[in-house]
Amino acid sequence: MSLLISVNPNPATTPRESTADPDRLVEGNPQFKTWPLDAARGEEVKTGLWQATPGVTRSIKGETFEFCHILEGVVELTPEIGEPVVYRAGDSFLMKPGYKGLWRTIETVKKIYVTVG
Repeated sequence: MSLLISVNPNPATTPRESTADPDRLVEGNPQFKTWPLDAARGEEVKTGLWQATPGVTRSIKGETFEFCHILEGVVELTPEIGEPVVYRAGDSFLMKPGYKGLWRTIETVKKIYVTVG
């Protein structure tokens, strides 16, 4: 196993496809694709690419910490307590454990993610 992994924003592998859980769906019919890159520490740390089509879902991090870097698209995150924040291609952000809010995909988004938890 290599200890250095390059992130290809357009992987040739087949993604895992999914939809929003009914209890998290707020609006629309967003479709998700996930390309896992690696997992470590017994699946505690996960990395990969994730893509979503427009729609609104509830984002609930629980005990998970997540770093995101937007490669394509536009999203608006609205914390349960706070104002909406818009992220576009080139932007990065963190969602800390306990984060709750709305994730609105405005334009199909693709991100690199790293989760710990």
